[in-house]
Amino acid sequence: MLRLPHHNRYAYSPIIERPDYSWPNGKRLAVYLGLNIEHFAFGAGDGHLLTVAGTPPDPRTFAWRDYGNRVGVWRCLELFDELNLPAAHLINTTVFDYAPQIVAALKARGDEFIGHGRTNAERHGQMWEADEKRFLEEVRDAIEKASGKRPRGWMAPWMSSSHHTPDLLKETGFDFLMDWPADDQPLWMKTRSGPLMSVPYPIEINDSPQILVRHHTPEQFRDFVIGQFEELLRQSARQPLVCGIALHTMIVGQPYRLRMLREALQHIVNHPQKDKVWFTRPSDIYDHCAALPEGTMLSPPA
Repeated sequence: MLRLPHHNRYAYSPIIERPDYSWPNGKRLAVYLGLNIEHFAFGAGDGHLLTVAGTPPDPRTFAWRDYGNRVGVWRCLELFDELNLPAAHLINTTVFDYAPQIVAALKARGDEFIGHGRTNAERHGQMWEADEKRFLEEVRDAIEKASGKRPRGWMAPWMSSSHHTPDLLKETGFDFLMDWPADDQPLWMKTRSGPLMSVPYPIEINDSPQILVRHHTPEQFRDFVIGQFEELLRQSARQPLVCGIALHTMIVGQPYRLRMLREALQHIVNHPQKDKVWFTRPSDIYDHCAALPEGTMLSPPA
């Protein structure tokens, strides 16, 4: 019989058949903000595009991306402070030397650093296994040195992955990854060195594909965030769910888009059922799920 290639990282599990549990204090919907803070090579490598790429070295596009570090990130942090929201930051380690004030601000907020490669100008999925291992170790060590804490989560630039990435993440000390948008609940993945958790990260409620690729307006993105939150809150009456909101500093950090993000987040924090909402960070989601009684979450394949 012909068989499709399969990753064998997790087993199929219909969401309607899983055990119920709750988030801390009986909450039903976990909401987190994932802010991408990225730095790019000048005139080389990959990068987000607002319009067609210019002739290299294309200073216009580099400067548009750099707006996120010079202006956008600060406006986003001001908004999060205004609404008293925690955040997790998917951060390139090249930011540490380029814009150390950003690191200081994230530490002052007590926010979480998520491993996000060295720079979004490169993808690591095509590296040889030994090179990828060194790459992950370099990112891990740079984050620990800059933030004072070992990073626990990983979300690759461009969601890039090799066949070995989950194994190497487990072996280099990461607790969870966020590259596999397969579910609205965390799930255990199989690696050759033991289980690794997948924490949901949205490819849809994400300003980069929605605005840069699909050309949706800021008002539409606001409505997408609100619609996702409202429907997940409704569904969470039956089982706990995760509502991640993925953002990029050079995109929602633009003033007219920030205005719409503010409206979406105000809707969430002022919701009449906000007592059912857990405003959190990915590592706290991991800790809660890892401590659940055995059998609550589906085990990875044998």
